[in-house]
Amino acid sequence: MSIFIVTLIVVAGGSLLALGYALVKTKWIYRQPVENKTLIRISGYVADGAMAFLVREYKVLVPFVTIVALFLALANKGYLRFQAVSFVVGASASALAGFIGMRVATASNSRTTHAAQGGLVPALKVAFFGGSIMGMSVVGLAMLGILILLTLSRLFIGGEVGDLAGTILPVISGFSLGASSMALFARVGGGIFTKAADVGADLVGKIEAGIPEDDHRNPATIADNVGDNVGDVAGMGADLFESYVGSIIGSMILGVGIAGSDIFRMKLALFPLILSVAGILSAFIGIGLVRVKPGKAAQSALNRGTFGAAGIAAVFSFLLTFFFLRGEGSISSMSIFLSSVLGMIAGSAIGILTEYYTGTNKKPVMKIVKSCETGAATTIITGMGVGMMSTFFPIVVITSAILVSYFFAGLYGVAIAALGMLMTLGVQLAVDAYGPIADNAGGLAEMAEFPPEVRDITDELDAVGNTTAAIGKGFAIGSAALTSIILFSAFKEQVGLKVIDLMGVKVIVGILFGAVLPYLFSSMAMNAVGEAAFAMIEEVRRQFREKPGILDETEEPDYRRCVDISTASALKEMLLPGIIAVATPVLIGFLGGPKMLSGTLLGVTASGVVLAIFMANSGGAWDNAKKMIENGSSQGKGSEAHKAAIVGDTVGDPFKDTAGPSLNILIKLMAIISLVIAPMLKSYWGL
Repeated sequence: MSIFIVTLIVVAGGSLLALGYALVKTKWIYRQPVENKTLIRISGYVADGAMAFLVREYKVLVPFVTIVALFLALANKGYLRFQAVSFVVGASASALAGFIGMRVATASNSRTTHAAQGGLVPALKVAFFGGSIMGMSVVGLAMLGILILLTLSRLFIGGEVGDLAGTILPVISGFSLGASSMALFARVGGGIFTKAADVGADLVGKIEAGIPEDDHRNPATIADNVGDNVGDVAGMGADLFESYVGSIIGSMILGVGIAGSDIFRMKLALFPLILSVAGILSAFIGIGLVRVKPGKAAQSALNRGTFGAAGIAAVFSFLLTFFFLRGEGSISSMSIFLSSVLGMIAGSAIGILTEYYTGTNKKPVMKIVKSCETGAATTIITGMGVGMMSTFFPIVVITSAILVSYFFAGLYGVAIAALGMLMTLGVQLAVDAYGPIADNAGGLAEMAEFPPEVRDITDELDAVGNTTAAIGKGFAIGSAALTSIILFSAFKEQVGLKVIDLMGVKVIVGILFGAVLPYLFSSMAMNAVGEAAFAMIEEVRRQFREKPGILDETEEPDYRRCVDISTASALKEMLLPGIIAVATPVLIGFLGGPKMLSGTLLGVTASGVVLAIFMANSGGAWDNAKKMIENGSSQGKGSEAHKAAIVGDTVGDPFKDTAGPSLNILIKLMAIISLVIAPMLKSYWGL
């Protein structure tokens, strides 16, 4: 039996393990009780709003997917036309992962609230298992999609090394393009939705009406809770689905291009798939390690699962490199193993740095808390300073990982480092998706007027969720940087560029143009949030004005109207940024040439990664500064310092939840589009 067939069998096993787990745990979630009628009614509003948004978003994207698929089918020749099928499979897999994650998350939130009546342990169990379904669905569907495409390619094209390099891998790169395209719209659309609702709930509800953000009298509160799901469950899942697929396919393309025997090149091309399956098994074990005992902190249980999975993955990586690649060719198995471990270490380091700059009771956030005492202006200035400072050390970590992994195993080492960072994505994303479920559970406890001790439990879960969300964003940025670099390297090989002269006029122009794109993209996202938030604020004010009985609970707020405003704004405003991101590499590639496009990719990566870190960390720091004041720091809740902190948090919301996370996808999407059109550019420019 050939190595290719054995690899397909292993991939099938990994996919079945992940998807089987997701199915079993989904059934378990739906068996958990929810008895409070008010809780059932209000959580139903959230679930209906979330699924309605997702369905409407996918309907808007069907014409886009159809047009791109037709372009790939008509612009390519021969077997490369199968890129169109690959693209549709990638888009569909990403959409399905988002659908599953959203469905389960909106079922888990009310069940977490109910479970919190029994204490921290059962509540954490429900919230985390709800998040783990998203994590394992993402990796399972990613592996299933790649398995389907490799199997079809084997049947219609062949499976030898030459076929892998010349046709099969360029064909399945369309899978990554489909995932990236869906991720961009999910991130931008979800980010606009959630922040429009959040700003309306904060500014009108908290400051003007003087009621809590999650008070059931606040008309925007349901839309706010819906936004947590569309932004941080479906959006984050699509983001990391794209990074995961991109790192696997990019590694395969670079591996098959390494000098050596056919069998060695074949093994290097297939090794990322084997390593990913080992990561799924490690994540599966890691999820089982997440157990909290009464009286113990929830964070320690989540850390045990995350770091335990990473340690197990490191052992698997050593065994696989030793037995699968030992003594084969120009790159030693130990060098590849060290590269994979380096990626794990770099990812953890970025997470630790992110927690330092955004965590409660940490020096940077305490500095912002102090600045809130002198007003909103100093709050904004200090928060931006913290965000700018926070970019330095993560870039040191990323560049060090690139240099050292390149020293170990060249560009293939960089690719394996990127894959190592995402190897245990199943549990990483589980911890991340746990956050919005816990946040929703707290909001539902407030709206359904559960006893204070229940809200204390959900607040503890939510506090841990804020930290995991910040770390997840840091992980996403770091993986985006490495994934973009390996996709760019794969593009360079596919298009036939041996050397890129950085002093060439076209390259310089491309670098400058690429460097400004993240700012253009961010401005569109920020302005979209501003316009949507304006409409939301006006609607909430109108309801308070025309229905004065809302505040004394003699009239019911119109939650659906607020959800509709966020939905309509998000779907309208997400299209232009998405079209610009998709069209730019195509236009530059065909009008300016591969060298100008190479410069553009370099510029957008360097600029985008730094800007994304700045936005994510400044927003996270403002958020936790507000939470510290609400929990009794500085002048306390309701004070002038609290009002200044709310302004800072409101400014930071679109930073950390809309523009910042979307930049991860922008840089990866432009790189994968360039890779997909590389054969067309090579033929067009006669390279």
